[in-house]
Amino acid sequence: MILRLVHHTGILGSRAMSYIPGSLSVAMVTVPTEIVAKKIACDVVKKKLAACVNILPKISSIYEWEGEVKEDQELLLIIKTKTDAIDALTKFVKDNHPYQVCEVISLPIQNGNREYLDWVTTNVSTG
Repeated sequence: MILRLVHHTGILGSRAMSYIPGSLSVAMVTVPTEIVAKKIACDVVKKKLAACVNILPKISSIYEWEGEVKEDQELLLIIKTKTDAIDALTKFVKDNHPYQVCEVISLPIQNGNREYLDWVTTNVSTG
């Protein structure tokens, strides 16, 4: 009886979902400042383009730009989203990022904590 009540009230509702490998992705975006990081992170969550964004500070990026090797201190956004929302997420980041060419790359999520993956799925709108 308790199990039925718990299931009926939705407490076990996330277990009812079945995760499809690759239906979620992790996107990575580098940004120049904490202000830019927090603005993009908050905005993509508010717009339901992402369920969660982690901000990793103080990464060193070494790259070639306009024929010169550069090194910059940046922050890295790790964004959990639906794979079919990546195009909309990319457009939003490009429209709101200070770099001329900003990094937005993604990798599919094949497996993980089922409850977490279900939570991401329910907190992101389709792209």
